[in-house]
Amino acid sequence: MSDDTVRLARAYLLRVAEPPAPALWGFVAEHGPVEAARRVRAGEVPDRVATETSARRHVDVAERDLEEGGAQGARLVIPEDDEWPAWPLLSLEVAMGRGVDGVAPPLALWMRGEVPLDDVLAFAVAVVGARAATDYGETTAAEFAYELSQADTTVVSGAAYGIDGAAHRGVLAAGGVTVAVLGCGLDVGYPAGHVGLLNRVTQRRGAVVSEYPPGTQPARHRFLVRNRLIAALTAGTVVVEAGRRSGARNTATTAGVLGKVVMAVPGPITSAMSVGCHHLLREGQATLVSSASDVLETVGRFGTGVAPPSTAPRRRTDGLDADALRVFETLPSRGGRSPESIATEAGVDLSRVRAILPVLELEGLAEQCDAGWRERRRQARGG
Repeated sequence: MSDDTVRLARAYLLRVAEPPAPALWGFVAEHGPVEAARRVRAGEVPDRVATETSARRHVDVAERDLEEGGAQGARLVIPEDDEWPAWPLLSLEVAMGRGVDGVAPPLALWMRGEVPLDDVLAFAVAVVGARAATDYGETTAAEFAYELSQADTTVVSGAAYGIDGAAHRGVLAAGGVTVAVLGCGLDVGYPAGHVGLLNRVTQRRGAVVSEYPPGTQPARHRFLVRNRLIAALTAGTVVVEAGRRSGARNTATTAGVLGKVVMAVPGPITSAMSVGCHHLLREGQATLVSSASDVLETVGRFGTGVAPPSTAPRRRTDGLDADALRVFETLPSRGGRSPESIATEAGVDLSRVRAILPVLELEGLAEQCDAGWRERRRQARGG
């Protein structure tokens, strides 16, 4: 069976059912895409599959979709492809197996961008939030995204106005990689004000992704369905701003259901746009983060465990044990102090102090002078 035949079958199946389509997904998993497509066309399917496909099973424009998509610089990525992001999307399958509604995996994904999809999603974090964002929210989202990009983290968002757009722009400013997941066809040009932004995303080693075939118009329910992909394709979701009821909170809730890390940025208690974040924090549904370093640490600790090294600057005393730290903090910056005086001040046994001081000297933290021991100044390093 050729790859073209399988891709054609999945292009047909992607159009005949409105995502998420759990019954159709299970039918395809059982029979394979080509046989499943044949049976759907013929109406030879179980009742649950018929419910999802009967209204559109006669719409067979898969060849046209693939041709038009290719002409527009898009391609259909299918589970049979090497670049299919199987590992992150497995969370949807697991949740569906636990009986969670509305989380069926996609049958395929339309994509614009030259990079392999699994590569750009190898380590990714979602940054989402309100469309009616405040200056505080947009600035925070852009800064988080910029710093995450510098830590070799792909930032995923939904290309909406407000927080989403700010996150994508922050990545582009850093020269990083971002993925936009849409709730409509890739060719629809929605939102209109972000067409140029989405083009820049694909030109800068990023990707624009949708499970909706060409020409599919935006609709509220499609954005909510889209949110499960944002949550699934990432190791964790950061909510920067969110109202009491919002799509961003929906994404966060879905991420939690999928076993992904949920994080929220606190805001002014007077801001209506931070109510959703504060509720997530108060209810214990999210971890508070106030920097990109917090995000990387949180995702690494509770998420995949493969977070890039923290970009937070190291302190001079990082790595010292408790006794060594107490001895170091006793050292004067000027003059000098005897080991006996240091032992008394630090509350550390004299023999231990005598052993620690040479180690601190080797680490460039202490130096011996005529008056005893003192802290070695930074500018003295390497002199």
